[in-house]
Amino acid sequence: MKKFFETLSNIWKIDELKGRIIVTLGLLLVYRFGAQVVLPGIDSTQLGALASSTDSGILGILNAFTGGALSNASVFALGIMPYISASIVVQLMGIAIPYLQKLQKEGESGRKTINQITRWLTIGICVVQAPAYLYSLGALGVPESAFVFGKGLDFIIPSVIILVAGTIFAMWLGEKITDKGIGNGISLLIMVGIIATMPQSFVQEFISRTANNNGGLMFMLIEVIIWFIVILLCVLLVMATRQIPVQYARRTASGGYEKNIMGSRQYIPLKLNASG
Repeated sequence: MKKFFETLSNIWKIDELKGRIIVTLGLLLVYRFGAQVVLPGIDSTQLGALASSTDSGILGILNAFTGGALSNASVFALGIMPYISASIVVQLMGIAIPYLQKLQKEGESGRKTINQITRWLTIGICVVQAPAYLYSLGALGVPESAFVFGKGLDFIIPSVIILVAGTIFAMWLGEKITDKGIGNGISLLIMVGIIATMPQSFVQEFISRTANNNGGLMFMLIEVIIWFIVILLCVLLVMATRQIPVQYARRTASGGYEKNIMGSRQYIPLKLNASG
């Protein structure tokens, strides 16, 4: 534990690393702030039914990925998921389309072109998803009185533009975190969104478990222990490496080589989970 705290203290002694951490935290705070900004023309005090509708099921998962922005009718309601979808589509299209296959083999220039294609495809996905989200608000329990200016085109068109711009801005934040911060920016945005809903989930779980005196508190303690074990195993899996031995012949003073068995042995660290 002492070594852990020493490592944390040493981080702030490295100016470049300290700057990257500050940039990362700052951009993540901007993303979390945007997730709380409600779309213009919607009364935020009447979104209780929307929060209940997006509390479970597939909508609950999407809401967790967006950090609650979906249930807040936020400017970041679509989150970063359109960009993830576009990236998956481009990767799959790279198998069947020769042009994309050629770009994948062109190195850095090809990667930049693929990233540009992914961005444009992200905008296309947002243009489809944004109106669908806005029109589904009523079905998700948002009353008509919550729409201050009604649900006409004078509300739909600006809201679609804002939602598309919100996703593009979130995508830009992720890329900036990757370039100027620490880690993969898109993954960090998703992680922060999930973590943001954890305190509320823990409180709800605690209340539901302790409502009846039937050993619910003990079950919750077991759940927390299992949760920590799963996290520990995931970390070990991501960090695990397999050492591939490499044998080098040792040079003698006369310039020749001795047998390999006399040489120095080194290892190539190969990640056990290459995708992690």
